[in-house]
Amino acid sequence: MAVIDVAGYVADLKDHAVDHGFHVHDERHFVETYSLRQVWEVDLHPEEGCGGPLDLHLALEVDPRILLTFEDVVGELQADAEPPDAFHFPLTFNWSLPPLPAGPDLLRLALDLAGVGGLDLPLEVSASDSFVSATDASERRLAIVARQQVSLAKILAGEEMMCDTFERALQVSRYLLDCAPSWLG
Repeated sequence: MAVIDVAGYVADLKDHAVDHGFHVHDERHFVETYSLRQVWEVDLHPEEGCGGPLDLHLALEVDPRILLTFEDVVGELQADAEPPDAFHFPLTFNWSLPPLPAGPDLLRLALDLAGVGGLDLPLEVSASDSFVSATDASERRLAIVARQQVSLAKILAGEEMMCDTFERALQVSRYLLDCAPSWLG
């Protein structure tokens, strides 16, 4: 029997996201057959952004070697001992918008979002310009990514609900929703 119910944790994360003002649209679960790596993906956005241009994609990556090593460590602990906080899964937040005809200044956006995300949710801001043909104007797409580490010891103790992270993610989402109309023209 597994020490941690990862599928249950993902279900709790979705419920917790809803409690913090998000609307969940979809969930996917992938298992790589050779290595047994797993990825849970959840598509969501702020409740007030339903049908809007902003999408937020969460991805929890589960490395079976980390999970099995953690289970071995927990199995060797004394009854009242707590496992070390040395085992983590990556959780990625990825915000996306449609192509932006009047895209923002990236440095200004990165600085503004650094204030919104704060130290709890450091954000990477990038953009890519693509050309459908050589005579067409470029289309700019923004990519905003935040990476967090989910502690297996805290999941086991029932303490890893990420309230501060979801609150910051909601603030970032609302900031992007507020700015999107001017960027979309």
